Amino acid sequence: MNKILDIEPENPINPQFPVRASKVHTKVDYNSIIKKAWEGYDDSKTINEIVDISAMVSTNHVFRITFTDDDIVIAKLSYFGHYEHFKEDHRIIHSLSNNLLYPFENLLAKSLLKNNRVYVYRYKHGKTDAWVVFYNPTRILERLPRRLEDHHIVKLGQQVGKFHKACSRVKNVLPKSSKTLRTDIAALQYQLEVNEKNFGSAMQVDFLKYHCDLFFKNRSNYNMKSFEIIPVFIDWNIGNFSVTPNLELYSRWDYDWFRMSYRVLDFYFFSRVVSNAGDRTVFSYYISTMNEDRFILFLKEYHKVNPLTAGEIRYLKEAYRFFILNYVIKDGKYFFNEQYATKLQAEAFEIYLPSVDRDFDAERIIEELGLG
Repeated sequence: MNKILDIEPENPINPQFPVRASKVHTKVDYNSIIKKAWEGYDDSKTINEIVDISAMVSTNHVFRITFTDDDIVIAKLSYFGHYEHFKEDHRIIHSLSNNLLYPFENLLAKSLLKNNRVYVYRYKHGKTDAWVVFYNPTRILERLPRRLEDHHIVKLGQQVGKFHKACSRVKNVLPKSSKTLRTDIAALQYQLEVNEKNFGSAMQVDFLKYHCDLFFKNRSNYNMKSFEIIPVFIDWNIGNFSVTPNLELYSRWDYDWFRMSYRVLDFYFFSRVVSNAGDRTVFSYYISTMNEDRFILFLKEYHKVNPLTAGEIRYLKEAYRFFILNYVIKDGKYFFNEQYATKLQAEAFEIYLPSVDRDFDAERIIEELGLG
């Protein structure tokens, strides 16, 4: 049976700050879009089977496509965000995967090319706007355990430090990105003005405006001009990368939150990977994982390989604030499925945002890393 999804159309938009509207229930056939996308890529190969292999946490969907000749590719279908950003991200990621050197030359899942460019199919019909990209299947070796031991954390810190250095070395040859932290938070500010009712009560809207203002105000406090812009994937979890028997990074997939930005944007999710609680089926986004000794151990090992600055450590709370404002508040109800979006946004008001300036102790980490 073909799977059906609900697609939401876009609001009339301000050209600088595009936003999405509330859901309008338009039935769309996943399989039909996938088939049309493949016909545009190579209609000489016939699809035999399409299987949805999505994690079912987000509104993005991933499919395994088997052809009549038994070849297999992976398709990702998205209707979250904006087509231009989706296409831009995948072209940057392809360039990154092509330019990374040993030992990371095969780390990233590779998109299929047509006419020497990443093939991205856009399906527009009525109120439906969805897009598809195809990948070679990713080779997976070993998954880290749901709760890491100290030796896992030590190795992971070293590996991430090396990976970030490798990304830094190729940053100058990658295509330019149009997304910045500034434009994303400015887009949220715009939405808070024109779509206030979508964000709760007047008190909640004022609360969000306060945190947006704080984010911009605090930018001048951390010597950010010294921060490098490199490729970051942000959403690191046990389920989207694999390692070798020696615990070296082997493969990485799932690029929902990729962007060109500061390396510290990756660290909150690594604090969750190494946390005492470990990987959870039901999850929340508490800041407390960045206060754990286990995260400090990760940072110490990272710092030995790829030194950090005190400004970057202090900026960790702003990276967290940005994550909550952008991915949970601004885009949460379009990215997460309804159950998670409702839960996470409620917790953002009650727990996450109030904790930013209260519960994170950057100075302790700075002292532990010898940066004081």
